[in-house]
Amino acid sequence: MSRNFNVVVIGGGPAGYVAAIRAAQNGLAVACIDEWINRDGSAAFGGTCLNAGCIPSKALLESSELYHRAEVEFAAHGIKTGELGFDLTRMQERKMGIVKQLTGGIESLFKANKVSGLKGHGRLLAGREVEFVAHESKTAETLRADHVILASGSTPMELEFCPFDGERIVDSWGALDFDAVPMRLGVIGAGVVGLELGSVWCRLGAEVTILEAMDQFLFFADHQIAKDGMRHFKKQGLDIRLGAMVEGAKVTKSGVKVGYKDSKGKQEIEVDRLIVAVGRRPNTGGLLADDTGVRLDDRGFIQVDEECRTGVENVWAIGDVVRGPMLAHKGSEEGVMVADLINGEGAEVNYGAIPSVLYTAPEIAWVGKTEQEVKEEGVGYKTGTFSFMANGRAKAMQQTGGLVKIISSTDDDAILGVHIIGPYAGELIAEGVLAMEYSASTEDIQRTVHAHPSLSEAVHEAALAVDKRAIHAINK
Repeated sequence: MSRNFNVVVIGGGPAGYVAAIRAAQNGLAVACIDEWINRDGSAAFGGTCLNAGCIPSKALLESSELYHRAEVEFAAHGIKTGELGFDLTRMQERKMGIVKQLTGGIESLFKANKVSGLKGHGRLLAGREVEFVAHESKTAETLRADHVILASGSTPMELEFCPFDGERIVDSWGALDFDAVPMRLGVIGAGVVGLELGSVWCRLGAEVTILEAMDQFLFFADHQIAKDGMRHFKKQGLDIRLGAMVEGAKVTKSGVKVGYKDSKGKQEIEVDRLIVAVGRRPNTGGLLADDTGVRLDDRGFIQVDEECRTGVENVWAIGDVVRGPMLAHKGSEEGVMVADLINGEGAEVNYGAIPSVLYTAPEIAWVGKTEQEVKEEGVGYKTGTFSFMANGRAKAMQQTGGLVKIISSTDDDAILGVHIIGPYAGELIAEGVLAMEYSASTEDIQRTVHAHPSLSEAVHEAALAVDKRAIHAINK
């Protein structure tokens, strides 16, 4: 038994389901296969992002931040709360309700766009055939396709000396499902995931220790922004230990003993639960038959060119399973690009204008190059910064921590990078992304009218500060 499609997508996360919908909008017959299974045994589209990553983590971040603000900020607003408390069960129920709404929404979109959503395992065979085994069946079905898009995503990396047990030692998904706040929480890795999850449980009362092997905090971010972030996170109670190389973890009756080495020698902490957040690896296990011709690099990523072609005729790969940042929006844009290329349209992804966001408090967001990257390249540059402390809207919100930093070329005034730490940085960064997408100059932002009072004025003032023309700050 076999079915024929113009496009078969393997993977139903932000890269895969977006590619499937766009291809269907282009008038093609499309099938999208996904094998995700939730804790309760139900199958769902949306991949890690919607089911166990981006969406549920942001739901808990929002709930925990509201609680934290009520605890430390409301009094300044003249709001009396009385005895404050929270219901973790209700928080978790709200989180799951949001997840189910969004994953159910994908199925509705598939139906509306006539995408055949297939729940089960997909494997690429030679000749653009796809072996599909439904969850409820052990019988394989062969799907024939004119084009195949591989979008199987990624999975959390596990440390050999610190294996997940689902109870004491957990990955990012497990860390979102705690039914009680641990008194002592350990986190290995001070990256995006580690900081976000650490923030959630710290706000709710956990004593959080984050062990980071790198000596530089947020080494991938602009150093000035990272330094400011470190100050805020420590003030919130996160115990972030840099240069801490974890060497082992042992589950005991009372918790987990974690051994690590730093500049002072061998150290040990004991925690009730341990989150391992050291990165993700491409999910290519069981994805490819031996004779497909699709090549993997030494880290397991599918090799592709700038248009996500694998080198095998009409076989494409997108999202976390290929090079580039493991970001949902990056995968989605690659999905749109590939679907349009299949349809014979011109399409591309501007990899130099992909924003990154940490949904901590304050949020951290950036697009383009950091100051250290520009300096290493030997490019002539100028910078401007503006503190939210001098922003009227931020003061009204009682959220004045952070700043906006803009890096521009001294040659042609082109914007090279925009970096923000502060309230709603993840929203404000969109102006920087749009500016870079259209090759805007610093002067373009300087001459753009920004509403008053608004947080976006901080972006405007930072642009003015690049040329020492800020109005609401002393130009240095």
